[in-house]
Amino acid sequence: MTDEKVARINELYHKSKTPEGLTEEEKEEQATLRKEYVAAFRRNLRNTLDNTVVEYPDGTVKNLKEVGMKHAKIQRTDDK
Repeated sequence: MTDEKVARINELYHKSKTPEGLTEEEKEEQATLRKEYVAAFRRNLRNTLDNTVVEYPDGTVKNLKEVGMKHAKIQRTDDK
């Protein structure tokens, strides 16, 4: 997600709080941009978690994915 798109999300938010509000086209644009932002956030978080390791006191290092799958029932939802 580019800085310009984030700025546009903020611009639309502030405009929505004014008495004039948003037009229908702007509401659709806002919804589309928000969905895109959330998808980018989830991809970034998933990438961060996939590259996180756990170091145990005995010095062994395991990928968080391995640890999580053994100790918790974590379901992965892929963004499309």
